[in-house]
Amino acid sequence: MTSIPASGGERNEVEPSVLRRAVAASAIGNATEWFDYGIYAYLTAELTQAFFPGELGYLGTLLGFAISFVLRPLGGFVWGPLGDRIGRQRVLSITIILMGVATFLIGVIPSYETIGWAAPALLFLLRIIQGFSTGGEYGGAATFMAEYAPDRKRGFWGSFLEFGTLAGFTLAVLVVFALETAIGEQAMLDYGWRIPFMIALPLAMIGLYIRNRLEDTPVFRDLEAAGESESAATGALKDLLVRYWQPILALFGLVVALNVINYTLLTYMPTYLQTTIGMDSASADTLAVVGQAVMMLLIPFAGALSDRIGRKPCWAISLVGIFVLAIPMYMLMAQGLAWAIVGFTVLGLIYLLQLGTISATFPAMFPTHVRFAGMAISYNVATAAFGGTAPLVNEAAVEATGDTLFPAYYMMGACLIGAIALFFVIETKGASLAGREVPGLAAQEARKAAKAGT
Repeated sequence: MTSIPASGGERNEVEPSVLRRAVAASAIGNATEWFDYGIYAYLTAELTQAFFPGELGYLGTLLGFAISFVLRPLGGFVWGPLGDRIGRQRVLSITIILMGVATFLIGVIPSYETIGWAAPALLFLLRIIQGFSTGGEYGGAATFMAEYAPDRKRGFWGSFLEFGTLAGFTLAVLVVFALETAIGEQAMLDYGWRIPFMIALPLAMIGLYIRNRLEDTPVFRDLEAAGESESAATGALKDLLVRYWQPILALFGLVVALNVINYTLLTYMPTYLQTTIGMDSASADTLAVVGQAVMMLLIPFAGALSDRIGRKPCWAISLVGIFVLAIPMYMLMAQGLAWAIVGFTVLGLIYLLQLGTISATFPAMFPTHVRFAGMAISYNVATAAFGGTAPLVNEAAVEATGDTLFPAYYMMGACLIGAIALFFVIETKGASLAGREVPGLAAQEARKAAKAGT
């Protein structure tokens, strides 16, 4: 691989073809992850019949969904420091294999009727493996993409990581809908539900092929060449927790806002529209597909905007916008399908200013030698606590209070937490990610000194 000579103080930039492969390698892993979560969420009835007979069967299926989130922080603590020790590319090759194989095997587990309680036990085991691998996949993919992207266009290129998120979730909806239409509801219950899980394996193999054709990131290779990478994974973890606890807490606060909005707006929305507003399943699925398709088309523009005005302004606009518009848009969604599409799309477009800047914002909060670990640990702990639980919290609160606007309140509270965290975040627009110093810190200190001297 050749490099483009650096200019203007920027690190070397890779060739465009290599950059595109790096973007694809990151995005397809994220798409595979969210394809899995999407098909599990949309096949709850089929999974319940196959693995959890009895009155509490649906609860067992939901527990299977939640258990993978519990294991994500553990995966972050293992894979993150390891990625700072042996490299991003090696860890990402392992995690995508684990994800793909575990998802495929869910599709071939015999039913409860065939092997009894071993069936749900195997399902839980595979969900644990998925969660553990995802704990390294997302943080690693974001770091990989950020470190490959040119400093001045990190927002634009990084936005394609979340394009993969939306593509995976949307593909899950379309695959389940197409299968059910083609073979019928009964056949879907009997055997059809297995097919989407099996599709995950070829998706993962494509991602593995692309990743294995790439070297590790230029930033990490530069650190290794200078002899400044961590000599042990435990050393990277200790350094992270002792020296960089402030960006860990700031990132945690941002992820609380990001994930409460994400899982309330995207994952929980079909259930909310059906159980609370009384919309039929087909209409709810139509809303999700249309809204997410619009978000996919526009997310690169959100990333590019952050390259122009900065990450913090984009986040501030999004947090304030959702805080102000959450209640009006949820009231609008109760007026019917057409208005629901409008309300969902408005909130989704504002949310894009967060979603489209993740890969540019989060990895840049840490120096290279602890970046993978800082991203993986902070992100996954917050996701486990506030992401995977968001649908359950929303549903329980609506049932307990009878207030159908609770999801709006929940997102507003998360926006307040995110706004407090944002105050402590360093602006990194255009900053280099190379070296063992926090990106953007020197420029921030220089601005403070200049203000103090005037």
